[in-house]
Amino acid sequence: MKITKITVFQKDLPLAKPYYLSGGRLRFDVLDATFVKIETDEGITGWGEGTPWGHTYIPAHGPGIRAGIETMAPRLIGLDPRALETIEYAMDKELPGHLYAKSAIDLACWDILGQASNMSLTELLGGDRGGGVRIMSSISTGTPQEMLALIDEYRAQGYEGHSVKVGGDYEKDIERIRFLESQRLPGERILYDVNRAWSRREALLVMNAVSDLAVSFEQPCETLEDIAKIRPLTSAPISVDETLVTLQDMTRIAAEGLAEIAGIKINRVGGLTKARRLRDMALAHGIQIYVMATGGSVIADTEASALALSIPEEMRLGGWACQDMLTVDIAEGRGMRSQQGYHYALDAPGLGFQPDEPLLGNAVAVYEAA
Repeated sequence: MKITKITVFQKDLPLAKPYYLSGGRLRFDVLDATFVKIETDEGITGWGEGTPWGHTYIPAHGPGIRAGIETMAPRLIGLDPRALETIEYAMDKELPGHLYAKSAIDLACWDILGQASNMSLTELLGGDRGGGVRIMSSISTGTPQEMLALIDEYRAQGYEGHSVKVGGDYEKDIERIRFLESQRLPGERILYDVNRAWSRREALLVMNAVSDLAVSFEQPCETLEDIAKIRPLTSAPISVDETLVTLQDMTRIAAEGLAEIAGIKINRVGGLTKARRLRDMALAHGIQIYVMATGGSVIADTEASALALSIPEEMRLGGWACQDMLTVDIAEGRGMRSQQGYHYALDAPGLGFQPDEPLLGNAVAVYEAA
C-alpha cells in the first residue's frame, strides 16, 4: 500500500462563548483547524486533524501546520501509511521539531492502518480497558460565582469532572478554589489548571494556602525547572501539561519525580505514535494520566479518547470534549460523543467515521505523485 494523494483543508471552528485563560489575560473566540485526507493506491482513505488552541497558548500555529505539511508531504508520497514509525521518521527527518504540524498526518495513517486491519484505534493502541473516559469540562476564568454557573451547566449534561482555569491574582485564585471546593459534589473531580501563569512564589502561596483541601494543580509554573524547584516545597499533586512535549520530557519528569500526573495533549506531542510512548513511560512510573486534544472537532476528541481508553481505568483520570464548546459540527452524530459525561469506544475500524467533506470547504492544498 502506498500514499498517492494528500489533501489539506482549513476550517474555522468558532467557540460558543469567549474563553479566557490565565486569569483572563488570554482570550479565544475561534480555532483554526487543519484537516488532512490521505488517499492510497488500495482505495483506503484516512483522515486526521490538527487544531491548536489559538496561537498565543503554546508554540503552535494554524497556518504553521499547513506550512509544515507543505514541507513534509512530498517526502510522504509513495510511502506505506501503515508503517507508522517509517512515516514518523520521514516527517522528523524532513522537518525537525514542529511536532504540532505532524499530528494530523499521523492520525490519518493510524486511520488507514485500522481500516486495513479491521481494528479500531483503541484496539490498535492496546485495547479498551473499560469504564469509559470521564470527560472534563473546561471552565474559563471568572468570578467564583460565574465559574460555578459554568460548572452547573456541565453538571446538567452529566459531567462529573471539571478543569477549572485559575492563574490570575493569587489572592483571587485562593478565593476561587475555596469557594468551588465548598460546592464540589460527591464523586466529582476538579483539576485547577494554571496554564503556566504563576511565578514560583505565587504557586507556593496558593498551593500551600489550600493544602487542607487536597486538590491537584496543572502546570502551576512556566517551565519544568520551575516545577522542579517548587515540587519539594508543597504537598499538592502536580500535573504537567504544556511542558510535556517530548519523550525526553516524560523521562525527566519520571526520573526526578516532578509530577504525579501527566497531561498528554495529542496535537502538542506530535500524534498518537509519539503519545503512546509517553503513555507507556508514565504508566511504568505510576504516574496517572489525562489525555486530551489540544483543541478541535470530534475527530480530535475521538483520537484522544481512543488513547485514553487504552489506559488502565485506575490510572486514567479523564479526557476532554472540545466539540461541546464549538458552534459547528463537521461530522454530525458520528465519532465519540458525550454520554452523560463519558466517551466510550467505537466499534468500527480505524477512526471509525469520516467528516462531511463538503462542510470543510475547498481544499487549500493537494499533494500527489507527479
